[in-house]
Amino acid sequence: MPAFRQVGEKQLPNPILYMAWSPNRDLIALANTAGELLLHRLANFQRVWSLLPNENTGKEITSLAWRPDGKVLAFSVGDTKQVVLCDAEKAEILHLFPVEYPASCMHWMEVQDDSSTLSSFSESEDESSRFLPKLPTLPKSYSTTSKIFSEEKSDEVTNLLGEVRLNILVVGGPSGFVELYAYGLYKIATLSGISGTCRSLGLSSDLKSLSVITEIKSAEDSPEIHYIQLDTGLLSSCLPELTKMARKFTHISTLLQYLRLSLTCMCEAWEEILMQMDLRLTKFVQEKNTSTQVQDEFLELLLWGHASPELQALLMNQLTVKGLKMLGQSIDSSYSSIQKLVISHLQSGSEALLYHLSEVKGMALWKQKFQPLGLDPAAIEDAIVAVGSFTLKASELLQVIDKSMKNFKAFFRWLYVAMLRMSEDHVPPELNKMTQKDLAFVADFLSEHFSANEELFDRKGKYFNVERVGQYLKDEDEDLISPPNMDGNQWVTFVKQSTHLKDSPLLFPTYPQKSLHFVKRMMEGSIDLCLQKPAEVIGHSVKQAVCLRLYTVPESSENAPRLFELPSLWNDKKAGMHYVVFCMPEISPSKIYILRKATDPNRSVPNGLVALNLSAPLNSSIDDETPAPTSADSSYSCLDARFYDDETLTVVLRSREDDENKMRVLAQLHLNSVLSWDEEFTWDLTLRLEQQTEGIPVQGLSWGNQSREMDNLKAQFVAVNGIRKVACVLSANLRHVRVYEMDAEEEEEDEERADESQEMSSDQDRLEDTMTNQSDAGEGGDGAGGAEDAQAAGQGLGDILDETGESDTL
Repeated sequence: MPAFRQVGEKQLPNPILYMAWSPNRDLIALANTAGELLLHRLANFQRVWSLLPNENTGKEITSLAWRPDGKVLAFSVGDTKQVVLCDAEKAEILHLFPVEYPASCMHWMEVQDDSSTLSSFSESEDESSRFLPKLPTLPKSYSTTSKIFSEEKSDEVTNLLGEVRLNILVVGGPSGFVELYAYGLYKIATLSGISGTCRSLGLSSDLKSLSVITEIKSAEDSPEIHYIQLDTGLLSSCLPELTKMARKFTHISTLLQYLRLSLTCMCEAWEEILMQMDLRLTKFVQEKNTSTQVQDEFLELLLWGHASPELQALLMNQLTVKGLKMLGQSIDSSYSSIQKLVISHLQSGSEALLYHLSEVKGMALWKQKFQPLGLDPAAIEDAIVAVGSFTLKASELLQVIDKSMKNFKAFFRWLYVAMLRMSEDHVPPELNKMTQKDLAFVADFLSEHFSANEELFDRKGKYFNVERVGQYLKDEDEDLISPPNMDGNQWVTFVKQSTHLKDSPLLFPTYPQKSLHFVKRMMEGSIDLCLQKPAEVIGHSVKQAVCLRLYTVPESSENAPRLFELPSLWNDKKAGMHYVVFCMPEISPSKIYILRKATDPNRSVPNGLVALNLSAPLNSSIDDETPAPTSADSSYSCLDARFYDDETLTVVLRSREDDENKMRVLAQLHLNSVLSWDEEFTWDLTLRLEQQTEGIPVQGLSWGNQSREMDNLKAQFVAVNGIRKVACVLSANLRHVRVYEMDAEEEEEDEERADESQEMSSDQDRLEDTMTNQSDAGEGGDGAGGAEDAQAAGQGLGDILDETGESDTL
């Protein structure tokens, strides 16, 4: 009875470049050459959803990583140089950030630390909810640019942060590019001094070291694979402080995004409606033949009730009575929407930003704890001042909106009555009553808005500008066209006359000539300086502890997807060990090498390297007293190897018996006895490992019934999840996948069905080999065998799980 129960098989239309199991759910993420991100579930390998490439995220996926709780999936995009965080439940983009180089590998780990110190720091983290009101969600119609703050997510920050326990996303790329992001959002370290392109990363759960596999290319020789261990002791020794700082800065980053989206909503509320009056007046000024100013034209209409032919044509033909009424309603509605967004979103968001920055400043002043992490009190103070200036500019905008609403209401009311009289229509009695005070108010409005604008129009040739709110929402460096008049402001006068307050650092600068967008950019720049400083300081503290030259890359593997290539990394959390699994097929085709290093660079590990001999026959067992004799004919070569758990290695082997029809085997190698070897290997650091293989201790292994032959599948790669006890095997043509449950033996009926499925898939496999040779990797479409996927692609994860009734998934 074969080991490992087959539970799914699928022929895919596009080659798979990356695959990764969810840490704690029966879900696997796949990225193909068409730029699609696919999520499949274990049962029948049914597709849950697919995320198509788009211009915002990009179409060249280069790596995948799951957040440790399985709720968020990160993928990097090469053509746009971005890392995107995706909601695993609804396939929504939660967050994205740019990186300097396209990420070639990523690793997302969770810190394992149950110390009471960390718990005490974590308990105080939620105090902000006691002092700050909950941020209102953005209007649904305005939240198209991002789903972070949609109405469906009531607690945006918590949704992205997950649990209190710190988790770190490690991103690596070419030219030694490595960055660490707390909670996948805030960059806490930019590492330097690494050579080559990163091919695999592994940050230890105790934060003491980071393992990096790099590929270093030279003009003369073949590329070399190096193993580098970096000492990240500062992260480990300052874990409570790092956690608190990271959560604070993640809150700040999220609030900045909230303010950006609020401004976007304000711009959308403003739109083109408020420009209609300005555009008509601009056209009127450009086309009128008289030298009379626009202000005089309207004043004549106000005082005498007479309008020039040009003004009458503008009002009655272009604007019209009905159009004026609709325009007045639209302007009033737009102003009200912008006013609500400023009060409920901009002001509440900036207040929360001031609160968190003030707490960060207090942390920075606790130099004994936080100075090693790079918190600079002066830079944080500058950021607080910038946020204060932004808050004052938002208050200024509220005053301008309030004054504009009053001005436009009075102006449109008078103009509406004047146009009714021109058209000889009936004027309602309630509108016909206009006092001397009302006349003076309209006259002042015309004098203030029209004369200054006509001078500006004549001087700069720009459009006529009566509306005053839009200038605050323009993302330009130029000064405001019509800055507010502060001559009658008693507070401004008092400050100017006070020698003590005039240059006081306690007062936030106001920048009366600048727009809201300009002050917002200044604020972002100041906060970015605060966010970047710790990343630089922590990055400089990381030093290289170990650098081992392993082997050269065979030329035959140059075109293979880098994610599927060995070495693979594993972190044993209980033992505090880094494991590196690799093969050297050019030197020792029948051996798998395991290198282990303590996560603490200061702790030496005896017997750090061993070779596993794959010459044991399939029918042997680890319990056999007299194992069958080995021979060269029964040996295997390793195609792929991944750690299933701390003591088990899942491998895909190829028999060396027959060159024409090489048999593929999926096997579990138990390493209990191997990991306690006695022989010691002495490294010569001046040579590559492949040049000194004779002294490496060799251990024999037998897997007994923990193996299964894979007929009709040219298996090449494997992805495993020891927690869920599943494995996904991928064929050499990258289109054929097969899924196994690793802790169950297949029943006879299941075996018969699997054999039938294998017979049916054999022809498809040969057909796919032909397709692979005839088509490029970017071929789209669902193709044969994808109808079920296409049907499931339109369903949400919750719908599919409701249908299946399984409770161990999302």
